[in-house]
Amino acid sequence: MSGNIAYIGIGSNLGNALQNVGEAIEILRDLPDTRLDRLSSLYRTAPVDATGDDYVNAVARLITGLSPDNLLHALWNIENRLGRERPFRNAPRTLDLDILLYNADQINTRQLTIPHPRMAERAFVLVPLAEIDPNVEIPGKEKLSVLLSRLKNQRIDLLDN
Repeated sequence: MSGNIAYIGIGSNLGNALQNVGEAIEILRDLPDTRLDRLSSLYRTAPVDATGDDYVNAVARLITGLSPDNLLHALWNIENRLGRERPFRNAPRTLDLDILLYNADQINTRQLTIPHPRMAERAFVLVPLAEIDPNVEIPGKEKLSVLLSRLKNQRIDLLDN
């Protein structure tokens, strides 16, 4: 396994969100040529730019030999396995898995943008990311602590695990 570091945002707000996130984490542990290196706590957050119930969110750090495209397709397969549908943009979802960062790469293709384009605007991404790696650098963005200071108005609650 090569040492690519990928941070994955995990979220669910449809069905049993806590169970969906837990199942996704277990499946991430079994990805080929990949090791789940760190996992944040679980958080409950209000939807941002969306409707529906509160989300359960987490961030995982993977060490992987998968390319960004292969990792993306593996994440889509997990989403589909757990019943993800895409009826409209930002629809409530059984599972949402996003590649937030992949090494220090900056990728912009039709299917994939890394760093994730809206991650710096979302406490549900940055708070769990800071928990597992407070010194992580987001290419093209300010320090994580500066980004977090701008998001104090977004509600995010630590779940009792």
